[in-house]
Amino acid sequence: MKAILLEKPGQFRLLEQEAPSAPDPGTALVRVRHVGICGTDLHAFRGEQPFFTYPRILGHELSVEVIATESADPSLAVGTLCAVEPYFDCGTCPACVRGKPNCCLNLKVFGVHIDGGMREFVHIPTSKLHPSTSLSSEQLALVEPLAIGAHAVSRAQLTPHERVLVVGAGPIGLAVTQFALLAGAQVTVMDISEPRLAFCQRLWPHIACLHAHGDALALLQHEVGDDLPPVVFDATGNPHSMHAAFSYVGYAGRLIFVGLFQGDVSFHDPDFHRRELTLLSSRNANSTDFRRVIDHLESGRIDIAPWITHRTTSDTALESFLHWFDSKSNLLKGVIAFAPTGETL
Repeated sequence: MKAILLEKPGQFRLLEQEAPSAPDPGTALVRVRHVGICGTDLHAFRGEQPFFTYPRILGHELSVEVIATESADPSLAVGTLCAVEPYFDCGTCPACVRGKPNCCLNLKVFGVHIDGGMREFVHIPTSKLHPSTSLSSEQLALVEPLAIGAHAVSRAQLTPHERVLVVGAGPIGLAVTQFALLAGAQVTVMDISEPRLAFCQRLWPHIACLHAHGDALALLQHEVGDDLPPVVFDATGNPHSMHAAFSYVGYAGRLIFVGLFQGDVSFHDPDFHRRELTLLSSRNANSTDFRRVIDHLESGRIDIAPWITHRTTSDTALESFLHWFDSKSNLLKGVIAFAPTGETL
């Protein structure tokens, strides 16, 4: 079977692997149908992904087709399409016991800590498969980034009509925006990229978009005055943006960090206390988030089609990657369709 291997930063290789074995109890043999490309893959390609070793098979945004399983669950019958929850937890550490498997002390993220889904076939724990009988393979491949946004919004506990600022209009920021809108919030999006803000405006014409050039706080205050938004999500993973985000939050407000970077975040404590702010982090997602995303997609409340800006197949992916990972490509979300060996999509 074929697989795409990231041998070292900047160098992919298409290789052949041995045919997969039969699934063990508790797992399913699945055929990978589509793989979504995200910032994690970009950072790995550039050699900027922490806790990452090479060579590595990337791919954690996946749709798969069940090929074989010993599971008696009829929803996982052979031929069923599923989204994959790529966070493999131990189930026994304190975080898992407390119902927070997304914070597992021994967490292995598929395609990051262990080889992922950029291959034709793979074994997946059945507990990490989320089936759908109506969604397309492309839709299911994007459930994972949507689930990250859904989880962040659930952490914030929004109330209807609450004013929200989302900093960062990449895929995760878009996912946060989508679920904040579904929660009934009044959303403003801020970014330094005019094309991404234009995309937001096309997708949701009724939301406010702010181009964060120069003094972003002054720009925000020009729009809202002294009554700053009570809820701010930072989905950038940029240290400068995350430090600045403290100043965007209104009195008694909540700041939710969805993106992260490998470093320290500091804030001015008197100002933090004066406004009695609440600081939250949001890590990955859980099974409930995945099911919620699938329900919204199946009901038509979310239309993911406009998000996919780039497409390729496993046979042409190596050439495509060189273009996609160029900053001028305007990549929002790319997907790879995996063609079985000997077939062309």
